[in-house]
Amino acid sequence: TQRPDSAHCHGADLRETAQLKALADAAWHRWGQLDGLVNNLLADYLVLDLCNDKGLLCGKILADLGADVLIIENPEGNPARTQPPFYKDIPHTERSLSWFYFCSNKRGITLDIAREDGKEIFKTLVRKASFVVESFHAGYMDEIGLGYTMLSQINPSLIMISITPFGSKGPYCDFQASDLILEGMGGLMSVSGDSDRAPLRCTTEQWHLGAVDAAMAALAAHYYRGNTGRGQYIDVSIQESLLWGMQVYAFWEMTKTRYKREGDRTSRGNISFKVIWKCSDGYISWRIFVAAMGRATKALVEWMDEENMAGNLKETNWENLDMNFLTQQDIKHWEELFAHFFLKHTKSELQREAVKRGLMLFPVADAKDLIEEHQLKERHYWEEIAHNELGDNLLYPGAFLKSDTGDLAIRMRAPLIGEHNEEVYVKELGIPREELLVLKQNGVI
Repeated sequence: TQRPDSAHCHGADLRETAQLKALADAAWHRWGQLDGLVNNLLADYLVLDLCNDKGLLCGKILADLGADVLIIENPEGNPARTQPPFYKDIPHTERSLSWFYFCSNKRGITLDIAREDGKEIFKTLVRKASFVVESFHAGYMDEIGLGYTMLSQINPSLIMISITPFGSKGPYCDFQASDLILEGMGGLMSVSGDSDRAPLRCTTEQWHLGAVDAAMAALAAHYYRGNTGRGQYIDVSIQESLLWGMQVYAFWEMTKTRYKREGDRTSRGNISFKVIWKCSDGYISWRIFVAAMGRATKALVEWMDEENMAGNLKETNWENLDMNFLTQQDIKHWEELFAHFFLKHTKSELQREAVKRGLMLFPVADAKDLIEEHQLKERHYWEEIAHNELGDNLLYPGAFLKSDTGDLAIRMRAPLIGEHNEEVYVKELGIPREELLVLKQNGVI
């Protein structure tokens, strides 16, 4: 945190000392330029993004941190462009809302890297790049002659990240997997749903956890490169990312029992309490508390009594109840009265009174609730981005962090297919337009 004005290298060669000082001066000058600009931390680095929907979030994170992320698609477009939902529910490769989000802040070119001409162009880009991120099947880049061994000879400081379902080694490395398969084999499904039903999958894709781990690994490798000048290869298994995120194994290690699926209830010994309740416009989460926490239940009963809906609940001394002596029949009776009360109120009414009365109750937010949420609005979380090609502005989720010296932001919408071909090929690589036309006619770009 202080400028290294001198290097004390006892017995070191004076020439080495001078080199170290020069490096330190250059690093300090660079830090001085970027100090406080969190949205420009990776401003001078080129990322070649070859991912499908399994890995697009990795490049998105690096792009949000300021990197120049170049999403490289086959001439017909990335398969992720067919991922619903679509703008105004019209299926089209240029209207995928998922693509819009995960590829914002990226530039885009088309290139068939499996073709010989495409390989040579890709190698030229690699010479300028700092990162390559891909999510093909394990070993594909080696199969087409663009594996890390080859690319690191072209650019020894290159960091290459592969995101695959099960990693590049092991008996499953050649297996393909959908998000459903990975949720199952990563342990997530085993804890989802009700105890008396089969396991359930999450509605939204969870393999993005692998892309998040890939981004963290890329930044760690980038730090290592800053100290050594050397790049490295990173092998990310989505199954392992899901397993680490859930930590189902930790519960097994502690108890030697399987983590129980509980659905809308939570178990305490031989009894269970309802924790998800329907209200007039959705759902809230709350549970009956007794003994030391019984005052929270008592506060709700007092509110119910004000509306003549408490019944015999007001006769119960919640703070003196011992959970060990409760029966499921007792709880069933109480829950019927609480359920009737919740149905008479909205989520916002219940949340407002919960804050005022000290109830441990909160709404189960859906997408509409989140967009209208005052907390997120106050923090300016949502960002409106212009899509001139659609003649519309769309609302995007905002940055994953905020800084008092510069917030991350969406600088550009996701690219159209081949939108930056001329910019990259002609202006930056110097390929003549006539040659570009031939490449296009031959299906290389």
